[in-house]
Amino acid sequence: MITKDTMVEVVNKFGGTVGYDVPDLGVHRNFNPRERKEISFEELEKLSYLPGGNIVLTDYLEIKNEDVIKRLFGKEFEPEYHYSNADIVELMTKGSLDQFLDCLDFAPESVLEAIKEIAVNLPLNDVLKRNAIQEKLGFDVNKAIEIKNTKYDGGDEDESNKTNKIVRRTAPMKSNDASTPAPTGRRYKPTK
Repeated sequence: MITKDTMVEVVNKFGGTVGYDVPDLGVHRNFNPRERKEISFEELEKLSYLPGGNIVLTDYLEIKNEDVIKRLFGKEFEPEYHYSNADIVELMTKGSLDQFLDCLDFAPESVLEAIKEIAVNLPLNDVLKRNAIQEKLGFDVNKAIEIKNTKYDGGDEDESNKTNKIVRRTAPMKSNDASTPAPTGRRYKPTK
């Protein structure tokens, strides 16, 4: 039985920090990426009544208790709500196109953001799935992979590993005065 003191595991599935305030309880809570916390049912229930609270609970945080989900929202969530990064990789590499399209249609925002990130980092080799991401999410996986693989210094790797050593461009001027000290590598003679 769920009471207001029932503790529920909640996970931030979003790639950034998620925070919320529940003024009735004097609670201000922040979740770092992938952080897990035990939250009371009362806090979750009060959060669900606040403007934007349902979005936080459905799109960014994952409630790890199906009974609590049914009690808060009066329904079960789509399976994509519970997808982990490992599930997303499995779907991208071994799932059918229709399964992938269903995921894009029914997944919460945190899973959609993970799909974008994983598609670039794998990289996703299925062109039809890349095109589906472009069409459904407006995210160009091809361009993101191209940018990720671009060398920003304009050179190749061998050049980027070289140390920046100062090299003289010309021979130093010869002095007629024997009291003049040897050149120090400066472009001008400092004044005393």
